[in-house]
Amino acid sequence: MAEEKRAIRFMVEGRVQGVSFRFYTRENADRLDLVGYVRNLSDGRLEVVAYGTEKHLDGLEKKLHKGPRMARIESIEREEVSAEELKELEQRDIFEIKLN
Repeated sequence: MAEEKRAIRFMVEGRVQGVSFRFYTRENADRLDLVGYVRNLSDGRLEVVAYGTEKHLDGLEKKLHKGPRMARIESIEREEVSAEELKELEQRDIFEIKLN
């Protein structure tokens, strides 16, 4: 029986922009077979939206807490995404870096 999938939004705060965090996140999400996206926010945080099994989402969260070498993570918030956003994620087949 296939493991149930869910979608989570991670909001990462700290020194997370200008340190290759988006590329680091995409690489780890790809390794964990997750789909979704990562993007920088105008307030200096990083938003990560990922869809996959709980085990793989937990694996990504651990990687986010570590971050790339030059990053400094102050906090990570984790929340479920809306039903509408979940439907959109279920249609995706990649994890991408959004540039907005």
